[in-house]
Amino acid sequence: MRFVESSHIEYKRELSDSLEKEVIAFLNSAEGGVVYIGVDAKTQTVVGVSDADMVQLQVKDRIKNNVMPSVLGLFDVRLEEIDEKPVVRIKIAAGYEKPYHFKKFGMTEKGCFIRIGSASEPMNAKLIEELFFKRARNTIGLMRSPRQDLTFVQLRIFYEEAGFKLNERFAQSLELLTPDGEYNYAAYLLADENGVSIKVAKYIGTTRVELDENNEYGYCSLVKATQRVLDKLEIENRTFTKITSGKRLQRRMIGDRALREAVINAMIHNDYSYGATPKFELFSDRLEITSIGELPSGLREQDFFNGVSVPRSKELMRVFKDLDFVEALGSGVPRIMQKYDASVFHFAKSFVRIVFKYEEGYAVNIEDKPANEGLNEGLNEGLNEGLKTLLAEIEKHPGIQSNQTSANLSRSIKTIERQIKTLVEMNLIERRGSKKTGGYWVVRSEEVD
Repeated sequence: MRFVESSHIEYKRELSDSLEKEVIAFLNSAEGGVVYIGVDAKTQTVVGVSDADMVQLQVKDRIKNNVMPSVLGLFDVRLEEIDEKPVVRIKIAAGYEKPYHFKKFGMTEKGCFIRIGSASEPMNAKLIEELFFKRARNTIGLMRSPRQDLTFVQLRIFYEEAGFKLNERFAQSLELLTPDGEYNYAAYLLADENGVSIKVAKYIGTTRVELDENNEYGYCSLVKATQRVLDKLEIENRTFTKITSGKRLQRRMIGDRALREAVINAMIHNDYSYGATPKFELFSDRLEITSIGELPSGLREQDFFNGVSVPRSKELMRVFKDLDFVEALGSGVPRIMQKYDASVFHFAKSFVRIVFKYEEGYAVNIEDKPANEGLNEGLNEGLNEGLKTLLAEIEKHPGIQSNQTSANLSRSIKTIERQIKTLVEMNLIERRGSKKTGGYWVVRSEEVD
């Protein structure tokens, strides 16, 4: 394996004083980049890091405290293994509030850098001035919330389920305040109540002529709205059946992972400064997901497909990453591309749309029955009443967690966990997602992705 530095990659043998310079240069570039600590590009060797946990903490602390404007939500630090040695990988997204700079030097030639080829070079005064005047003044972190009487009970619950607790200063630490100390528009989106409508429309046929359903999932925390949209589309993402050589195969209309990533991407990267929201539209032959706003300036379509990350809102990215909706910066589009090709994406001046055509060669399984009716036959025939009701509850609420199931069925968490273990062992249900925010789904017979 060769280690070649480029406009997107920087290698460092160890954590050095130049870390901030490299990070700033990538933030000020059009595409961001990656810094590896523990790799010597000159000798082409992996030396690793001796205390990986400490290095990661130092990296996060230095970037957070030494770089301005705030870059929380714009970088991702994780441990990787190269040649069986631990290496710290720092992925940096291109920022919207250029020019980024050393906090102690300000917006000067000594404090501002940009990536040119494989080097991080100081900016001249003219470029600094040009970038400053182009700085996005309509980012939702700078926009004042139309309401200041906001509450965040729903957000607190999501953080607690993820293993965190928001203290009294959470609005400041999550950057939900304007420079004047008022709630910003990101806070408005994440609050318990807002005026933001998120709809999932369902049409009869392939056009928008005849509307079948128009479901509203907005006016609440954007995190809660996202989960509700995911739950709705999980239900709508029906299982199709195909008979081949006497074998019955089942497949989802849309790939599960790709669908989840597309929904979350639309929610995070939508340009809410226009007052518009993402659209989710189900037709008889496809699902269309539309997010408002064109690709960021300077970002090419090929970079987009390769996972180059330019978050439109670092505040939303930070929260969704904390809650494990987002695994890593730039991971969403590559995950979609594992299942579909670039043709599903459509770019316009004012929006980006992804169109998922339903699986071809499959027909709707006309033998599908309502939850309990179908489940109580066959595999479910020998289950006791406790397992049957639990299985029906999971069928009714795909992605439900054990603590929620415990509350809904009025059973102790220990009993629920024991019964869940039994259903998992019988291959009737499966767990999907992370340990913190994942849940349980009913397994379809011979289901393939």
